[in-house]
Amino acid sequence: MTQGFDTLQIHAGAHPDPATGARQVPIYQTTAYVFRDADHAAALFNLQEVGYIYSRLTNPTVGALADRIAALEGGAGAVCTSSGHAAQLMALYPLMGPGLNIIASTRLYGGTYTQFTQVFKRFGWEAKFVDFDDPQAVADAIDDNTRAIFCESLANPAGVPTDIPAIAKVASEAGLPLIVDNTSATPYLCNPIAMGATLVVHSTTKYLTGNGTVTGGAVVDSGTFDWSASGKFPSLSEPEPAYHGLKFHEALGGMAYTFYSIAVGLRDLGMTMNPQAAHYTLMGIETLSLRMQKHVQNAQKIAEWLEADPRVESVSYAGLPSSPYHDRAKAVYPKGAGGLFTVALKGGYDACVSLVDKLELFSHVANLGDTRSLIIHSASTTHRQLSPEQREAAGAGDNVVRLSIGTEDPADLIADLDQALS
Repeated sequence: MTQGFDTLQIHAGAHPDPATGARQVPIYQTTAYVFRDADHAAALFNLQEVGYIYSRLTNPTVGALADRIAALEGGAGAVCTSSGHAAQLMALYPLMGPGLNIIASTRLYGGTYTQFTQVFKRFGWEAKFVDFDDPQAVADAIDDNTRAIFCESLANPAGVPTDIPAIAKVASEAGLPLIVDNTSATPYLCNPIAMGATLVVHSTTKYLTGNGTVTGGAVVDSGTFDWSASGKFPSLSEPEPAYHGLKFHEALGGMAYTFYSIAVGLRDLGMTMNPQAAHYTLMGIETLSLRMQKHVQNAQKIAEWLEADPRVESVSYAGLPSSPYHDRAKAVYPKGAGGLFTVALKGGYDACVSLVDKLELFSHVANLGDTRSLIIHSASTTHRQLSPEQREAAGAGDNVVRLSIGTEDPADLIADLDQALS
């Protein structure tokens, strides 16, 4: 029986504990697991049987979270990691090699841009940045060494909605996987896999957990991409030496990418989510749809109020009729344009700094997706490493602040903004 989103966010991946009958998923705080016998251990290490070996690879609490996120995203499987940045590395690791490149949107979180341009180049990977409002430009940037296309669903910081179906069409025609960071939209507002994405990544730190307590990440595989067709993905299509020549895609089909990410990725990179973090995120996801509805309602009200305020130069929120992305948001994100947007102030850089310092209810933190309302001046923090031109392209100019609207009473949030702007 197909279950609805509100049911899956509570029940997917969770079963009463067989030993105790515990209803909530327990925190399995253990590093290792007892094998039944030598043959059982060998079968696990040979990937002939699914089970638990060592918690760097997987853990029952973390596994329950992976199953839940995969169910919400409509994927075949998922792997959880220690952070959102770890999830991005994990997503690309099976696909990339020295001299290869990805096509990435110019509208990315500043930390992602730095990871792509500074850290990944040490691996010999290149990121080519393109304005994803122009699908033809994305197609034109692809070459023989391109192995993936990467974008955010609702781009951080400005909440700009990506036309995922259009970009998925480009990826499909090129025989490449499309990777979508769905952190800001969450599977409640956007389902990239249903629109043609191959992989979905999350910083579970944000809306999925929703309470600002733990960091984490996830990679969800659609299970539909043919990793063997082009010969471009040997990690998944060719014999794996560490597993006696096992060909992951041939042997595991739609679960090949997920199993490779666990058996090779987590084994060798070690970017493992801890079980307590998984537990907090499981509890957070139980109320995801309720929270996202409130985030969207509050963001709409506050964006409308700010747009009408004479001290504000502009508001970048796709939920506003004045937004150039309003029609796209309604078509691709019908449940709402999210809880994240940016505001440009007429007073420039100094006005942004003053606003951040004078707010009382909003918290000045480098995070988003909390139940609490948050603010940050991206140009001096999360996007500080970028050039002025790169910050402008990302929607993080010097006169811009990013708001992550929480679930408080919107009248109180407006009053706080009003007194700080005054």
